[in-house]
Amino acid sequence: MPDTYITVPGGQGDIHISEDVLAVIAATAIRETEGVAAMTALTDGGAARKGAARAARIRLEDGVVYADAAIYAQYGDSIAAIGERAQKAVAEAVESMTGLKSVVNIFVAGVSFDK
Repeated sequence: MPDTYITVPGGQGDIHISEDVLAVIAATAIRETEGVAAMTALTDGGAARKGAARAARIRLEDGVVYADAAIYAQYGDSIAAIGERAQKAVAEAVESMTGLKSVVNIFVAGVSFDK
């Protein structure tokens, strides 16, 4: 399957960023978020499924990056707070690295009791 690229106007021409690059940016930001125990991939319906190929799904609409990702929350912290931290981390990483605004949807697939 060929890469899909998001085109960003640059000063000397266009810059083409692979959706896979944006997925890596999003996944890295999420994995570094306090309270996120692990990531898992999404099915087409949005529910998480272990063993799938990609941990963050990316699409571009009207110049905005939409990122969907599924996580396992660490037990003992507010799930809503973990989700909000993950959303903020992805939005900041995408904007600082690409200049694009983003909307981040976090699906909490489970809770991890591992320390």
